[in-house]
Order: sequence, then structure tokens, then C-alpha cells
Amino acid sequence: MSQLLDFDVRDTVVSDGSFGPAEIQKILNVISDDATKLSVFRDAVNELEQREDHTPASAARLGVCQYLIGRYERALGTLASADGGALAHFYMGLSKISLQRFEDSIGSFESAKRAGYDVGECDLGIAEAQRNSADPEAALRTLDNLSGAIEQTAGYLYQRGAIVAALGGNPEEVIALYERAIEIDDRHSGALFGLALENDRRGNDDLALELYQRATARFPAHVGSLLNLGLLYEEREEYDRAQKCYKRILESFPSNKRAHMFLLDAQASGDMFYDEEAQKRRDRLSQVLGVPVSDFELSVRSRNCLQKMGVKTLGDLTRCTEQELLSSKNFGETSLVEIREMLTSKGLELGQFAHEKAEPEPSIDYESLSPDEQAVLERPISDLNLSVRARKCMVRLGISTIGELLRKTGDEMLECKNFGVTSLNEVREKLTQHGLKLRGD
Repeated sequence: MSQLLDFDVRDTVVSDGSFGPAEIQKILNVISDDATKLSVFRDAVNELEQREDHTPASAARLGVCQYLIGRYERALGTLASADGGALAHFYMGLSKISLQRFEDSIGSFESAKRAGYDVGECDLGIAEAQRNSADPEAALRTLDNLSGAIEQTAGYLYQRGAIVAALGGNPEEVIALYERAIEIDDRHSGALFGLALENDRRGNDDLALELYQRATARFPAHVGSLLNLGLLYEEREEYDRAQKCYKRILESFPSNKRAHMFLLDAQASGDMFYDEEAQKRRDRLSQVLGVPVSDFELSVRSRNCLQKMGVKTLGDLTRCTEQELLSSKNFGETSLVEIREMLTSKGLELGQFAHEKAEPEPSIDYESLSPDEQAVLERPISDLNLSVRARKCMVRLGISTIGELLRKTGDEMLECKNFGVTSLNEVREKLTQHGLKLRGD
């Protein structure tokens, strides 16, 4: 710790001193321990960028620093003009992964190995690229070819856990691998994110929140952790905290569309006026509307008629008109007067909420569908791989299968708490990939 206190971030960036994996790790640790050092680091990088007389060695230093603050395109250009050493090639590989140029990154990691960079670290980078390019089998083969001390590192255990998850393996094995990685390095942002995501999916919100917070405390911050942490804060109606998460992403990645849209949603939710007295009145009304009609001493004829009509609560009655009641067999003026008096005693009246009468959800004619089409509709909603925000909306709406989702309209989805246009577009995009669409689309 004393060595970190004496460590000069600016001098390490702008000087001509030693600069390699050890110095990079110190920069990461110092900024993780003291967030105020991030501005010092950024200023130093900006100062180094403004120099015109870069040597190949200083270009490698600058390129690595540009990568660390999220300037991936600049980092690639700078590193390409560097000394061609192992460090430059390795961080070119990392920059390409961040830019989702996964296959291209593998060549950079291979070049880094040939130039003398740690073989195990390069192979972990290759496995990361293979997994993200939808080839987890190749990623697993890459890991299986590794042996020795690298197998006991947090990076290796995290990659294996992520690969097992991508292959649809045993979730308990995935969790165990992430937990072992965190035991070795309790700041490993990838493992913390992976474990948080597994708990998030299981509804363990408190533990997921803690793990996301730990992952985002590490520099450079994990974008996925910041997004999901922001969503959990929104769930708790802590909109200021949610906005801070999205703003942190946009500081480094101003073109991140999801962070921008989520920030707008959080700002809109946080600006909503909350009338406590009005909410209390709504709560009281909701309680009254939920009172069963069986709690009242009605005549046998009235009770039987209401039962046949499916009227169970006072709320059901307020959605019925007098004409609808009178059209029911054996329901006459005497019963109507009885019902009116009952509702009046609770400050309600017939037809008061008739405009809210829900239309029956359209049913799907399964007999007209082929076995393959039926199988698609019966698949669990998890097969769509929705974001955390969208998944939580599915839970609130009681949607567990793709078929149930197809019965909903876009407007119905937007009525769900914290579900905005961004999430709706995501759902539509996922359905389109399967040749499906929401009702009314």
C-alpha cells in the first residue's frame, strides 16, 4: 500500500521511465483506490497526446493509456505506429476486442506471443475473442491447451466460467468458477460481473447489487456492470444513482446508445412528481375495490346472478353498467337497487370504471399451427436472451413463454414499470430474429 501511495500517476504516463505490465497494474490499482486520480490520469494522457515528437516507445505507452480510458480507435492507430513490441501487440488485441473486432484481435495476440508477451495471458485474450465471436467450443479448446500456474489465476477461472455459461453448461459450475476467481482476486471485474449476473437472473437482487457495485469500483469500470447496476437502482427508485452509472459510461463512451437511452429513461422517471396524498387515496380506493362481494349480505338471487357473471369484487361491479346487470337472466330492478345501495355505502357506483374493462387477450389457435411453430411458442422467454430490464418486465407481467409474450401489444408492454422504448425495441428485435412479432405490430 505504501508503494501505491508513493506512486506518481502523471510521471508514469509522461516520463520516459519504465512502462510495462507492472506499471500498468499500479495505475489500475491507484485509480481503483482513489477515484480522484482518474482525472490526473486523463490529464496526463491528454498531455502526452499533444506531443508531436513521439518515439516508438512513447507511442506504445500512449496507446496503452488511450486504451485504459476507452479511446480504443485512437489506441489502435497509436499502437500501430509504436515499436512493434509485445506490449503494443497485446493492447492492440485488447482494443480490437473492445471494438468487437474479435477475429482480428486473435492475430494481434498471436503477434504478442511471438514478440515475447506472457503466453498464458495472450491465450486468455484469444479465448475471450473466440467466446465473443460465438465460438465457445474453440475458446474451451484454447483453455484446455493451457497448463501450469495460469490455471490458478482469476483470469483463467473467469474465462472458463464464462465459456461454460456460453455453452449452456451447469449453472452451479459457472458460479463456482466465478467464486474461485474472486477468491484469488476480489477485484476481478469480469468475475464479479458474471457472478452478479447469475444472481440477478435468480432474483437475488441484494447480492447482485453488491457484486455490481464491487465490479464498478474497479478501474477501468465494467460497462455491463454499470448498466445493470443502474437498472437495479431504478428498480429501487434511486434514480440519481442510476443516472450516475449511465453518466460514467458516457464519460468514456459518449456514443453508447444504451447508456444514453437508459439515462433519458432514468431522468424522466426521477423527474416525475410524486403526490403522497394522492397515492394514499389511490391505495385506499384499491383496497375497497378489492373487497369481495361475498362480504355483503345480498339476496340469494343477486348473489347467484353476480356469480354467473363472474363478478367477484366491488371493483368488478364498478366495471359493469346497469344495462349489463339487467340483461342477466333473473336480475331485476329489486336486485339492481340492492347492488346500488351496497356500492353507495362504499362511495362507489355502477359503471364508475367501465372504461377500464379489459379486453380479453386473444387466444392462439394451436391446432392450426405446425408442431415446430407450437414448439417455438412454448419455449421459455429466457431463450430470447433479453436484457435485465426487459427480463424483469416479463416477470412483472407474468410472461414465462414466447407464446404469452406474443399476446401483448407494444402499448401494454410500455405500461410496465421501468420499461421504455429502448426495451420495447429490444423485444421487437429479438422476436424478429425468430420471425415473430407482438400483437398489433
